[in-house]
Amino acid sequence: MTPGPTPPPPPTPPADADGQLAEQLLRLTRRMHRIQKRHLEHSQLAITPAQSRLLRTLAHYSEPPRMADLAQRLEVVPRAVTTLVDGLEAGGRVRRAPDPNNRRVVRIELTEEGREALRELRSARRAAVQDILAPLDAQQREQLGGLLNALLDVPEDRRC
Repeated sequence: MTPGPTPPPPPTPPADADGQLAEQLLRLTRRMHRIQKRHLEHSQLAITPAQSRLLRTLAHYSEPPRMADLAQRLEVVPRAVTTLVDGLEAGGRVRRAPDPNNRRVVRIELTEEGREALRELRSARRAAVQDILAPLDAQQREQLGGLLNALLDVPEDRRC
């Protein structure tokens, strides 16, 4: 008995394009953090990623915020902000200051050391971005920027 024609292989399921994009975004984020960390180690800044985030957040306020404002903006519990501020204050990068209108309220101010740390953080971030974007030409960078803006400009009611 001669064998008949070989049946075709079963169809392959469609690729998980969203899963692949999620993995690519995660890998890119990790790579950015690794490169930035390497640059920061050379500067001997001795700052954690969470402290870095708090410093960057502080820089966006026109006047020193309350701890509760920082916790809300960072989307963490107030206790976490207290720990971060303690560490940054010990390093001279921030200081607690009384609110001039309510002595029970404490505001968090950047010090000159904190501003210098921010400059070093920004420099490390720029170096990491330059490394990551090196393979792209100007048009591709502009296109990527537009796509990222579309992802970031999500209405408040659709955010997680």
